[in-house]
Amino acid sequence: MNMEFIGKLPIPQEIKKMYPITDELTAVKEARDAEIKKIFTGESDKLLLVIGPCSADNEDSVLDYISRLREVQEKVKDEIVIVPRIYTGKPRTTGDGYKGMLHQPNPTGKPDLIKGIIAIRELHMRALRETGFGCADEMLYPDNYRYLNDLLSYVAIGARSVENQEHRLTSSGLDIPVGMKNPTSGDLSIMMNAITAAQHSHAFIYRGWEVQSHGNPLAHAILRGYVDEKGHSFPNYHYEDLLNLCEIYAAKDLANKAVIVDTNHANSGKKPLEQVRIAKEVLHSCRHNADIKKLVKGFMIESYIEDGAQKIGDGVYGKSITDPCLGWTKTERLIYDIAEFHA
Repeated sequence: MNMEFIGKLPIPQEIKKMYPITDELTAVKEARDAEIKKIFTGESDKLLLVIGPCSADNEDSVLDYISRLREVQEKVKDEIVIVPRIYTGKPRTTGDGYKGMLHQPNPTGKPDLIKGIIAIRELHMRALRETGFGCADEMLYPDNYRYLNDLLSYVAIGARSVENQEHRLTSSGLDIPVGMKNPTSGDLSIMMNAITAAQHSHAFIYRGWEVQSHGNPLAHAILRGYVDEKGHSFPNYHYEDLLNLCEIYAAKDLANKAVIVDTNHANSGKKPLEQVRIAKEVLHSCRHNADIKKLVKGFMIESYIEDGAQKIGDGVYGKSITDPCLGWTKTERLIYDIAEFHA
């Protein structure tokens, strides 16, 4: 094989013994998970906000950001459930560039997967311990999910992974909400096939074991816009897009039917300040159509302490080193506006 085997990684059980979660924190997460689940089953009409940095690049600034969300959550708890984004694996279109804390705990350092596994577990544990938030992460590598499965409250399957069989089957064995993004091409049938697969039971190989999943009724759609063959971005959050998704879902025999609208990526053309307008437009659509209101469960928003993005090594505290984000001042105002609009 044309690769060098660096070293055997510890299995999830070993990492969990080294960095265990307490019974008290488990109870906190389970209570939060139950509240989130009710949003997807329709028992709660609160909105879900999966919100935070494009990538979790610095432990201090990420926890600073999440602690700010904690204060806001208390003020909007009757209307919104917040799930912070701690995205520790960053998919790359060409494979080049910063791949997230899992690969590089220090963005300016060399890849170190063992240190990365420990770093991401410690970060998610600190978030739960210090703020009471079970957070969201992207399932970049299905095999790695068990390093964090006792800490996560939400999982996203990215636009480049949604057609992958292993991602779909692993999602069918999770007991928390899994959002399936539409692929970069915008083909909704691929996303819907992924949701169908994730909601059904399967026998497959996982981490060297023969396993039987029981299906995940909390698997759902994420609309993130799409890109044409010339590289131009097109949105899919408008009224007509949401109504189209309602019709597609209506033809499917699924346990739960839900969508989260990603306000960045191709929906905003990676112009993060547009996220404010996009969220408000979707809420307006919900007001004008009962089917859309029932289907839309919330938003995925890329937000950090500072507006925009920077290059690795620039050293601006709380500013994204991957996709540009909405800064904290605008984010806080947007959360309050969403809560007021939804009330």
